[in-house]
Amino acid sequence: MSTQRLSKALAHAGIASRRAAEELITEGRVKVNGKVALLPQTMVDVSKDVILFEGKRVRPESKVYYLLHKPVGYTCTNAPGKKRAIDLLGETAQRLYTVGRLDRDTSGLIIVTNDGEFANDVMHPSKKIPKEYLVKVDKEVQHQHLVTISEGMWVEGAYVRPLSVKKVRRGTLKVIICDGRKREVRRLMEKAGLETRELKRIRIGGVVLGTLPEGHFRLLSEKERLAIVNEKHERE
Repeated sequence: MSTQRLSKALAHAGIASRRAAEELITEGRVKVNGKVALLPQTMVDVSKDVILFEGKRVRPESKVYYLLHKPVGYTCTNAPGKKRAIDLLGETAQRLYTVGRLDRDTSGLIIVTNDGEFANDVMHPSKKIPKEYLVKVDKEVQHQHLVTISEGMWVEGAYVRPLSVKKVRRGTLKVIICDGRKREVRRLMEKAGLETRELKRIRIGGVVLGTLPEGHFRLLSEKERLAIVNEKHERE
């Protein structure tokens, strides 16, 4: 196997996404051939070099990809002590983590994988992958609400503007957004004077949640994985 950056090797082994792997390395939690490696760009050959993360040998593993319908009340974290979305998949041979996050009060489509490279492609802001949400609010949606939401707002130092905002029923609308800031959809509703009663993500890129029941999961096909990362973000 050819050499590659240490951060990429960790991502390929399912330890974390590449960006998260860089942090693990700079924190001094990775050793290469018995020495702590602090530079993510360190070149390694996983077939020859002994790479240890928290004392365990890092080896490439087969990649798995799941689509999960996360219920309300579950968190997108690997930290113990909480109701975790990954626990809905049961015992697995791989170390899994969610791609991106949905907060505890939000349900819907989440991707679970051990492929750090894929996760990085989906989460990186430059990819601009659209995500569609179904939002139920506390009152009937008026035209001015849609206008205000469409104008966007500043969230976590970035200006967030939806690609599309549509009323689908009296108190329900669909929002398509491609950023990924914390609670961005809820904040957009608040700006328009609407209280979010229910929030569900129903699409990421070209993959839709469909009729998969809450708490259930299924494997993603190769075609679906490509449909996520290759989706173009075009304003409707």
